Amino acid sequence: MEELKYLCGFGSEFTSEDPRCPGSLPEGQNNPQRCPYGLYAEQLSGTAFTAPRHENKRSWLYRIRPSAIHKPFQRLDMAKYLTHNWDEQEPDPNQSRWLPFDIPTGRPVDFVAGLHTVCGAGDARSRHGLAIHVFLCNTSMDKSAFYSSDGDFLIVPQQGVLTITTEFGVMKVAPNEIAVIQLGMRFAVAVDGPTRGYILEVFDGHFKLPDLGPIGANGLANPRDFLTPVARYLDEEVPGFKIVNKYQGALFVAEQNHSPFDVVAWHGNYVPYKYDLSKFMVINAVLYDHCDPSIFTVLTCPSTKPGVAIADFVIFPPRWSVQEHTFRPPYYHRNCMSEFMGLILGAYEAKEGGFLPGGASLHSMMTPHGPDDKCFQGASNGELVPQKIAVNTQAFMFESSLSLAITKWGAETCQKLDPKYYECWQNLPKLFSDNINV
Repeated sequence: MEELKYLCGFGSEFTSEDPRCPGSLPEGQNNPQRCPYGLYAEQLSGTAFTAPRHENKRSWLYRIRPSAIHKPFQRLDMAKYLTHNWDEQEPDPNQSRWLPFDIPTGRPVDFVAGLHTVCGAGDARSRHGLAIHVFLCNTSMDKSAFYSSDGDFLIVPQQGVLTITTEFGVMKVAPNEIAVIQLGMRFAVAVDGPTRGYILEVFDGHFKLPDLGPIGANGLANPRDFLTPVARYLDEEVPGFKIVNKYQGALFVAEQNHSPFDVVAWHGNYVPYKYDLSKFMVINAVLYDHCDPSIFTVLTCPSTKPGVAIADFVIFPPRWSVQEHTFRPPYYHRNCMSEFMGLILGAYEAKEGGFLPGGASLHSMMTPHGPDDKCFQGASNGELVPQKIAVNTQAFMFESSLSLAITKWGAETCQKLDPKYYECWQNLPKLFSDNINV
């Protein structure tokens, strides 16, 4: 495969046409009476027509056939552990930790069949809420494409490289990179072997860069580092090509006789994109105290309440720790938000034991959590010298203002929930003393 090319920028107005068809983008208008090369003009709207201009998201696609050419959708029982049923299990406020989720062996499982919902809240029908999934697969999608009518997919590969073909072009996404495929965008995932990762699906709106406030004009995830694929069309007759639609938490399939990746040119600001987490510009305390983790926010899906997110995507990247007279690891915490964490690679500083790459944890709303005994003892007594931490490590957090419910698969079926997780705090000693200078 030839080297993939990308356009850079976040939320930008892009234009792209396949070089095999120069001049395929209409000039001066969106839907001329006759499009160049006999193409069809199709608008993909990511917001209401009347959304404020600074929030309005849409793209125009110039394609060989319109998307409407397909047979009726039928219910598909393909990913039986994909669900929006948050009432399968009784509520459980305990700290939860999953050992690495198993990648299937012995039978082919593609990206869609390998979708498993771990937890979530809300309702896609009312466009409010989120779902957290993992994908566990070992083979590429074949003669099929997938899209969600429920929400945006933020995809975090943990093992294996994803080659994602979209209507806009092709992206290659490796561990320590993320991809965002927005509502309604059709895509197919190719893999090279055993593959695992995490997905944050938001129902409310779209991801945006967090406001920087007094940080200034630059920092955190810089817009120029987000990459969008360039137009690259396939003109293929494919009898029985399957279009899989996630709609109101269920899967439906429609057949058509051609590839949906037949977009010759496109323009707009509603696009898929990828981001390399190693490019994140880290902000940290340089004198004392441990900063709140919000300083590590890559993307946010805001709620209607100022400063409150439906979901934040937060990372804990390699960085220098230099604070004086400070307990440097994450502090003990009870939070009005839900915190779902995953580990892409390495060892997370606050729990270097049972929190493993490919696993996860959930600290529910107001459930206490923090460093384990080993971390506490080491950080309380260690020499406070400048130290680079999280080297060769990348942990992340999906943080939400919603109270998340664990699915039956997440609680029972996957058999990865660690019943002894609570024990990591049981040996924390009582240190209280009458002597102020302990």
